[in-house]
Amino acid sequence: MTDKNTRKYSSIVVDGAKQAPSRAMLRAVGFDDDDFKKPQIGIASTWSMVTPCNMHINKLAEDAESGANQAGAKAVIFNTITVSDGISMGTPGMRYSLVSREVIADSIETVVGAEGFDGLVTIGGCDKNMPGCVMAMARLDRPSVFVYGGTIQPGKDRRDIVSVFEAVGGHAKKTVSDIELLDVEKTAIPGPGSCGGMYTANTMASAIEAMGLSLPNSSAQDAISENKAEDARRAGEAVMELIKKDIKPSDILTKEAFENAITVIIALGGSTNAVLHLIAMAHCAGVEIGLEDFTRIGKNVPLLADLKPSGKYLMSELIAIGGIQPLMKMLLDAGLLHGYCMTVTGKTMAENLADVAPYPEGQEIIMPLDNPIKPESHLVILYGNLSPTGSVAKITGKEGLSFTGNARVFHGEESALQAILDGTVVKGDVVVIRYEGPVGGPGMREMLSPTSAIMGAGLGNDVALITDGRFSGGSHGFVVGHITPEAATGGPIAIIEDGDKITIDAKNCEVNVDLTFKEMQARLENWQAPEGPRRGVLAKYARQVTSASEGAVTDK
Repeated sequence: MTDKNTRKYSSIVVDGAKQAPSRAMLRAVGFDDDDFKKPQIGIASTWSMVTPCNMHINKLAEDAESGANQAGAKAVIFNTITVSDGISMGTPGMRYSLVSREVIADSIETVVGAEGFDGLVTIGGCDKNMPGCVMAMARLDRPSVFVYGGTIQPGKDRRDIVSVFEAVGGHAKKTVSDIELLDVEKTAIPGPGSCGGMYTANTMASAIEAMGLSLPNSSAQDAISENKAEDARRAGEAVMELIKKDIKPSDILTKEAFENAITVIIALGGSTNAVLHLIAMAHCAGVEIGLEDFTRIGKNVPLLADLKPSGKYLMSELIAIGGIQPLMKMLLDAGLLHGYCMTVTGKTMAENLADVAPYPEGQEIIMPLDNPIKPESHLVILYGNLSPTGSVAKITGKEGLSFTGNARVFHGEESALQAILDGTVVKGDVVVIRYEGPVGGPGMREMLSPTSAIMGAGLGNDVALITDGRFSGGSHGFVVGHITPEAATGGPIAIIEDGDKITIDAKNCEVNVDLTFKEMQARLENWQAPEGPRRGVLAKYARQVTSASEGAVTDK
């Protein structure tokens, strides 16, 4: 294939006598004469042995390479980093998690821009590399398909990683023995794949499919399965078709596509991280998405999925009854999705869903629209004198709709976790964890260890937690995160003191401290910003990053 319309970028790199040096180097990595006439497709792999989420992705990258080559392209595999949230959780290393999203987006953009690829397949498995992949795809705006690495199989007794975190809380309370804790540790993670509930990985995979940027069913396949290998192979083929039709991410990532993603993650009971990531992804696509869009859409979209962490079922069990496609068809038929949105199949969302069969009779994972778990969104955007520019709560209804308690304040996650485990935190407390925002962390750590310890200690109904940090998709309970402005920039959460009365009101979408404006201003006058790191990636991040309410991006 010699049509330069299909080699818009690679022809600049390999055509003509002056590009002989480029061709010489490419011959050394496997190109032959015919390959220089083909569109080049980059395969961005997030393979790594640092986490089970990504340990199998090298094989999926090879499958995508095979699909692209069979379709008449020349595929080139390259790698980017990943870090493990589950492993670094509760440690200083977790500060690098959200930072890695920006590094991944920057690195994919850098490689594709430098090498002149005409199209792109990105393959992600863990929480931050998925939005990082999409952010790069949006910035580059070349024909692209995202492939999800797939979900993990459940462990013994349907255990998963959150089972281990909650067992730690039970162990501290003496309800879980040393032997029982070790058994949970050894049996919760049986092999490759992303965490098994509707946590951040499965949430973002579902959102990306709903946006039309991955092939149908990519979000709902087991990591180690023939379906997932075929998904990767077909993604390589699909990019070739997108190149021919000149369909780019900008044709797919419209405002309506992001609204579809928000609708689907609400119905699924997805992670609060989706708010942060979708705003960041929209920024890279040049689309205006903000906290108000989650509130607006959430008023009309019910929570339908009984999935972990707050529900019963695992992603593997949803896969067994058809994944998210029947849910999307249900939402489309109810007028809750924009069916005319273009997708990477070259067809509209409605066309992709036209022949999708409903869920089997008797299944109890996805509730019908007329009998939802909650009639409106579980993702509640809260404002108030504690969060003037917004915060995010996950309220499924099981926690109640309001909580009032006395502040118990901690500068950072570690001291809060210790106080929960040693019994310092008691019924009626509102745990306040601050200086964990994008700037203050730096890096906005996830608070899975404290929230799991609260649940494991049997305090889930009696203790609330608020933070300018984030929550893992595995967190549940009465929790509010992403409080903005954050403490490190002088937000109101910086001046809360032990014993202050805090009220979280999910019905009226407010989070307030019982202090007058005058009292808050007097405390702020005596407040000093903490000193952060002076060099390295965390220092660069802290200098550049925006507020969580703006997606915590670094290129704005």
